[in-house]
Amino acid sequence: MFTHVAPATRIGADRPTVPSIRLSLLSFAALLSWAAASAETTRAFAGWESYAGDPGHRRYSTLGQIHAGNVAQLELAWRYDTGDADTEGSQIQCNPIVVDGLLYGTTSKLKVFALDAATGRERWRFDPYAGRATGQGINRGVSYWRDGADARILFTAGPWLYALDARSGRLIRHFGDGGRVDLREGLGRPPETLQVDATTPGTVYENLLVLGSRVGETPAAAPGHVRAYDIVTGALVWVFHTIPHPGEFGYDTWPPEAWREVGGANAWGGISLDASRGVVYVPTGSPSFDFYGGNRHGDNLFANSVIALDARTGKRRWHFQTVHHDLWDRDLPAAPTLVSLQRDDAAVDALAQVTKSGHVFVLDRETGEPLFPVAERPVPASTVPGERASPTQPVPLRPPPFTRQHFAAADVTRLSATARADTLARLADMRTGQAFLPPVVGQQTIIFPGFDGGAEWGGAAFDPGSGYLYVNATELPWSYALVELPAEITPGAAVYAQNCASCHGVDRRGNGRDYPSLLGIGERLSYPAIAGAIRNGKGRMPGFPQLGFENILLLLDYLNAPEGTTPSRTATKRKADDETPRYMHTGYFRFEDPDGYPAIEPPWGTLTAIDLNAGDIAWQVPLGDYPALVARGIRGAGTENYGGPLVTAGGLVFIAATMDEKFRAFDKRTGALLWETQLSAGGFATPATYAIGNRQFVVIAAGGGKSGRRSGGEYLAFSLPRE
Repeated sequence: MFTHVAPATRIGADRPTVPSIRLSLLSFAALLSWAAASAETTRAFAGWESYAGDPGHRRYSTLGQIHAGNVAQLELAWRYDTGDADTEGSQIQCNPIVVDGLLYGTTSKLKVFALDAATGRERWRFDPYAGRATGQGINRGVSYWRDGADARILFTAGPWLYALDARSGRLIRHFGDGGRVDLREGLGRPPETLQVDATTPGTVYENLLVLGSRVGETPAAAPGHVRAYDIVTGALVWVFHTIPHPGEFGYDTWPPEAWREVGGANAWGGISLDASRGVVYVPTGSPSFDFYGGNRHGDNLFANSVIALDARTGKRRWHFQTVHHDLWDRDLPAAPTLVSLQRDDAAVDALAQVTKSGHVFVLDRETGEPLFPVAERPVPASTVPGERASPTQPVPLRPPPFTRQHFAAADVTRLSATARADTLARLADMRTGQAFLPPVVGQQTIIFPGFDGGAEWGGAAFDPGSGYLYVNATELPWSYALVELPAEITPGAAVYAQNCASCHGVDRRGNGRDYPSLLGIGERLSYPAIAGAIRNGKGRMPGFPQLGFENILLLLDYLNAPEGTTPSRTATKRKADDETPRYMHTGYFRFEDPDGYPAIEPPWGTLTAIDLNAGDIAWQVPLGDYPALVARGIRGAGTENYGGPLVTAGGLVFIAATMDEKFRAFDKRTGALLWETQLSAGGFATPATYAIGNRQFVVIAAGGGKSGRRSGGEYLAFSLPRE
């Protein structure tokens, strides 16, 4: 039975780097870390002016007032209750920004607010829905821009990009159409047919906001083109086609009509900026549909790629593709982290791109060339009719992966003999044991790490002093299978297949956690309530206003019909057309033991420090615990985690993210746990730090709501006791 994972184990070492320590004791290494940081504390009074800390997404702060020697003294300085928590899985994933003493953030209902960053008192609040509807969806932050006296907050809610006066929170009426821009426009397809929003804030360069988007994952999804908007007027300045148009580079990696028909290849995880070069670095996701590419033969540039674009014009400088012809939903989950490495006693500007598969691609920022070897490895062919999987996939040889790469019978849980036997019996009927195993019809295939990583949207943090990259990861197996849709399908079933089945499964059963079952939904909710959720979104589900009244009515009848029956309004069958997918998948399922724990041996969540100069793992520790297992004496199991790390010159890595709803600080040199506190709800967000009035604060959004955890609606700020 698993009982412990030793902290701070160096790959290739015979023993832990440091012994375990009690929180009340200070390690000698922690003292050294504090001393090394003291030279930077003179710059200790600063804000957090960009999402992820700076345009390079380093999640690093030069602040050092809170350090390894005193972090155990942290206490709650203030709390702000947004008032928007609900009981239906609401979340706050916002990494707030702090500019000129004001903290800007968002609520679970997509309202924007400004607080006095020293006290947490609200200065203003803006509701983009103004009572017309309940805002739903995910927003991970806002962008700030200033030109003289003109200071603006830019953010998205639903399909709209808004501009607000940063001091008052009022709409900038001359921006776009009355203060907002419709993100469905400018994509080359009828706007009324598209589902588009943006979960991650845009990147500011001069007077431009460079913005990615979230689009659907169905065959009818919008294209994920990258766009730049004039911050003063809201005008669209440039568009980069992530699904190339005729005559553009990469067009020949798709079928001829893909630019008209295929969607996805979108940058939903954020965009990094090298202002000195005038270059933005764009990470993209998979094409739609995620798991069948019979209508998109080829490598599919620029899906699953890091793309360097001229920030003023949108012209491509270079690209690097991390997955060819994706069949596994291997989106690049976060913006690349801009780093500086030492090579032959010289500094090299680079970027580090973490992935859901647990790898790091380290690329030269100027050329896109890998700074460590990358191998094109042969992978299995697909047996699904019409599919043409890529024969090879790129795999970095260094640094080593920060998660395990395979899951087979030898890796099955040993929490109990019963759990192991049950899991082995179910695993025997599944396909597993190899990376890049393409899905098949009618049999579950294991994907490991699962659909939510490896790394996720929290991204990585970089310490410029040590060259260490810090990344949290989840190590859970998931499973999925394809199913072939019938040659003839009712209109209501077609609407469902095109818009809903990719999340809730073709059988409408969901996965019991992130995607609820829709069977019998009419017994729980009224038609108007269901229609409202479809139009406006609910929880993590975006709205589908593009469906229109007739399609929503067809969908309502289909959802409320008993299994095995045909609702009257959809009694006339029609032959599946090009918009109806040939294959869908049965849903997203975590592979768990009978008690609901991951079916693999722990650790299930980790925090890893990677020495980017050497290309090695410096240390890795489990991240999070399950209280029920702790009661059984099982510690260090780690948990599924969402949200990213923050590293400081004070020698600390701060991170929440875990299912046990705690906020922690680790020694950045060794991985030793130095402080933890219980939050009011899960901190599934990335913390920020700033200093005001000679006092450093660390703030985290405690929004909860992930994976069945309770919802919250607070921001909590911690600092040292006043002298």
